[in-house]
Amino acid sequence: MPLFYKELVPISSQEHGTWRTRQLQGAQFVRTEHAVPITIDEFAVAQRFYPIIFATGDNPVPLALMGLNEGVNTFFGEDGMMVQDAYLPAYIRRYPYMLARLRPDTDELSLCVDPTANAIGAFDEGEPLFDGDQPSTAVKAILEFCEQFEQAGQRTAAFVAELKELDLLIDGEVTIQTDENSQPFIYRGFQMVAEEKLRDLRGDTLRKMMKSGLLPLVHAHLFSLSLMREIFGRQVAQGAVPEATSA
Repeated sequence: MPLFYKELVPISSQEHGTWRTRQLQGAQFVRTEHAVPITIDEFAVAQRFYPIIFATGDNPVPLALMGLNEGVNTFFGEDGMMVQDAYLPAYIRRYPYMLARLRPDTDELSLCVDPTANAIGAFDEGEPLFDGDQPSTAVKAILEFCEQFEQAGQRTAAFVAELKELDLLIDGEVTIQTDENSQPFIYRGFQMVAEEKLRDLRGDTLRKMMKSGLLPLVHAHLFSLSLMREIFGRQVAQGAVPEATSA
């Protein structure tokens, strides 16, 4: 299942005709997640608050780091509320809904929900899911948001594919030395754009990257990496720093 989601069921007028949707109170589901997927549409604003890295593996996705260690999220409290004003990634705002392919033999996507989130049900409060047998205004808004997210995801996949084609992604490593520890904190297990490879690109390639919008996105990613030490400082303040070792 995708990050955060425990189950997925399609929303239908037959099953949920009289049900309502209500807003979640807090985001406890993200409290112990240190990295959340983001799309390239969010780079410009997200890079002001989070280091943007790329996951490892053959199909890397951009991630906003909310903590440097697994299980540590420096932006959310135990109650699931943000402890500091920051941009909230669309991946978090989309939960518990998403568009999913119900059958492997078709590309058709259906609006689904994670029922464990308790966001829809036979509630007295909230917005109705359906107006007769047609989606309500609330469901249409949810569907539109999910569709926009899917489209942004496709643009993001194309962006990452171009980075791979240009062979710009390398294994990342960040070393943080503190006065309190003789051993440095070393963070690995992610990918980043290699600045040396970027500088060595030919002029026509760089012009093409600028025209396509790729180059500004790469710069946003690189600028954001300076926030690694700020996130580390937040972990120190929250007492969430492990022993100095590779992480």
